[in-house]
Amino acid sequence: MTDLVVDRTDGVLRLTLNCPDRLNSVTTEMFDAMSDALADAEGVRVAVITGEGRAFCSGAVMRPDATNTGILDAADRLIHLITEAPFPVVAALNGLTAGIGSSLALASDFQVGKDSDYFLQAFVNVGLMGDGAAHELIAASIGRARATRLLMLGEKFPNTEAYAAGLITHCVGADDWQATVDALVEKLRTGPTMAYARIKRTINAAALSNLDETLRTETAEQTVLGASADFAEGVAAFTEKRRANFTGH
Repeated sequence: MTDLVVDRTDGVLRLTLNCPDRLNSVTTEMFDAMSDALADAEGVRVAVITGEGRAFCSGAVMRPDATNTGILDAADRLIHLITEAPFPVVAALNGLTAGIGSSLALASDFQVGKDSDYFLQAFVNVGLMGDGAAHELIAASIGRARATRLLMLGEKFPNTEAYAAGLITHCVGADDWQATVDALVEKLRTGPTMAYARIKRTINAAALSNLDETLRTETAEQTVLGASADFAEGVAAFTEKRRANFTGH
């Protein structure tokens, strides 16, 4: 079984995270494969990112002995490709959206979530900070106060609240979710691709004007945090299913 299923049919590029046993937590290799698929997008009119099982993406694979080597650079490349793609990208949020999975969703142009699911920025719970431009993507959508709460407190953010706050574009009942995704993808597939590309580029130029700087800052700061005693303690506590004892070092 491959960790990423890539399908190209009738102008639709579908990227399906396919690790349901680990809630679609991602690796550097998976990000690289997604980027390669988006970069080779001849004839694509719309792309869909989704997950198999009960999670969209639960974040990066957590390893007790090491970080996911190279994943920050791989994530930066993927975020750029999603935001710069000359076609709409739909994040079909089939379940939990957490960690770097949040950045994948929010970098996309549309997010279709279920009203029973939620976002979670849990980096802080292991002594880290958001990455994948999370700080800009979230703040640009819902403002500084909500971004601070989401990123610093590591609380669940229900999709119903995310939609009301303007973080995602669609939130529907589970029974209507697939039909909503299908209808949106079909509308975009048959719509004016040139206009979509220019609308997307103009919106992102205005709303995500500091994307490059944010990605560089996150990478630098996350590298420092990844070498900290707090991160080592956070991962150990996560693995041992206990409360972390952070010391600020």
